[in-house]
Amino acid sequence: MEAHDHGLSHDLRAMSRELVARRRALAFLASAGTVVAVSACGGGDESSDGTTTTTTTATPTPTPTSTSTSSSSSSSSGGSTSSSCVADPTETNGPYPADGTNSSSGSTSNVLITSGVVRSDIRSSFIGSTTTADGVELTIELQLVDVNNSCSAIEGAAIYIWHCDADGRYSLYSSGVTTESYLRGVQVTDSDGKVTFTTIYPACYSGRWPHIHFEIFLDGLTSASTGRTADLISQLAMPAATNTAVFTGDTRYTASIANYNAVSISSDNVFGDNTSAEIAQMTPTMSGSLSAGYSASALIGIEV
Repeated sequence: MEAHDHGLSHDLRAMSRELVARRRALAFLASAGTVVAVSACGGGDESSDGTTTTTTTATPTPTPTSTSTSSSSSSSSGGSTSSSCVADPTETNGPYPADGTNSSSGSTSNVLITSGVVRSDIRSSFIGSTTTADGVELTIELQLVDVNNSCSAIEGAAIYIWHCDADGRYSLYSSGVTTESYLRGVQVTDSDGKVTFTTIYPACYSGRWPHIHFEIFLDGLTSASTGRTADLISQLAMPAATNTAVFTGDTRYTASIANYNAVSISSDNVFGDNTSAEIAQMTPTMSGSLSAGYSASALIGIEV
């Protein structure tokens, strides 16, 4: 029997089932349309041609912060610390120390036990005479540090310096200045391990690179009574550029020109066997001019 021959009741039931199926289909299509619409409103950026482009946002990588380390920082004792240092080599105190280790032709062979030697300005004599040494003014700051303790500053140490005048003569020893005591003095290091001296630029005499002598006494003035008790005896090598400027630019140093042209750091009988690191530290950093004078600074490293 054909399906359309089942009667009215059968047809009504079939029509009802078909209507329900159509409603379900419409409901499904409506639901699918909603999903499409939601997808089209997502987080992607739309390109100009209407297509949807998905953009991935990367998580920013934090920029590392740099920590700057100063060349000088506070030490545990409140003083400053140098960023790097080497131990200054022991050098000869030479024939003109006036530190009690030899004899001089002057009024004393040991200025360390003479009243007035502790001073910052060492240009004038302080024993009998008050003559002031003539020459280009030089202010020099020295900082004493402990190479065995991260280059930390050493406070309370005594530093004795001495050097020749503009004619290459040493007070208390050289002919013509045996009654003078200028260009010699002692200072005690402060909390930063520093001392400052005002003096004149040393000349260049035959056979030696221009230099300044110094002795270190870690126990301070109590032990600074003779060079025999010094914890370090060494020298500073004056910088080449300033040597040339002073010797060729100031007539008071004319005699130094020929002597200076005949010597070099490598041929010098004191500095010649030192390492490049030692020479770099032993050579003061310099600024200034002939007319205004020069300012210098140098680090002195010692093993405590």
